[in-house]
Amino acid sequence: MPFPVRAIQVDGGAEFEAIFEEECQRRNIRLFILPPRSPKLNGGIERAHWTHTAEFYEVTDGSFDITELSSKLLEWERIYDTVRPHQALDYLTPLQFLEQWKEKAEKEVMCH
Repeated sequence: MPFPVRAIQVDGGAEFEAIFEEECQRRNIRLFILPPRSPKLNGGIERAHWTHTAEFYEVTDGSFDITELSSKLLEWERIYDTVRPHQALDYLTPLQFLEQWKEKAEKEVMCH
């Protein structure tokens, strides 16, 4: 990230246990764990899951063998982050949004 991560919000799944929590503590990152069955509190992630399902998993041909799927997921991630415009980002790609954010932050630093 082009900025320090100060907090992470998770849904409390098994992947967010012990080691992950310890690493967050070690890095002084606050960890917010959502209560069970509360997708409305994690709207951005739920929307991303919907997009990935509709635009990747439902239209990807081939097997879901982890090796084959991994390369296809990497390509999808590149498209999602650098090619596909996002309505929530005023139709910029995430990369374009971060580049604009970085330019703005650099200008603010230069002005101070």
